[in-house]
Amino acid sequence: MTNYTRHVGSDADTISLAHTVRRRVFIEEQGVEEAVEMDGRDDAATHVVFTDDADPVATARVRFPDPSTAKIERVAVCPEYRDEGLGRQVMNVAESAARDAGATSATLHAQVSVRGFYGKLGYESVGEQFEEAGIPHVEMRRRLA
Repeated sequence: MTNYTRHVGSDADTISLAHTVRRRVFIEEQGVEEAVEMDGRDDAATHVVFTDDADPVATARVRFPDPSTAKIERVAVCPEYRDEGLGRQVMNVAESAARDAGATSATLHAQVSVRGFYGKLGYESVGEQFEEAGIPHVEMRRRLA
């Protein structure tokens, strides 16, 4: 099993690592427009990045629309690292960062194709399916214990 290095922060180096993963997964693999993916909200967020040696391979960002709610966004794992439990690890770290900042609940916009993954983590769908960046999504929420 690979021993990943975890980075958590909002500094320029961590954001740059996160952008590398997001560019690869969302822009290159899924065809999301760069202007949509790079939305200018990164400086006001906490980023979680896992690296394999120096290579960034998984990420998420956490923003706070209000002090008690964390919005977990931009969760991505590079293709060759999927099915190794990295998504779960990234989410655990993102939720810990949210709790540390005082959040009592988390919300996210899950791509419909992976909502089962978030369901296994305790997230429940709320509302109707919608489109974001040309991809079907559903809003999901959970309480943070």
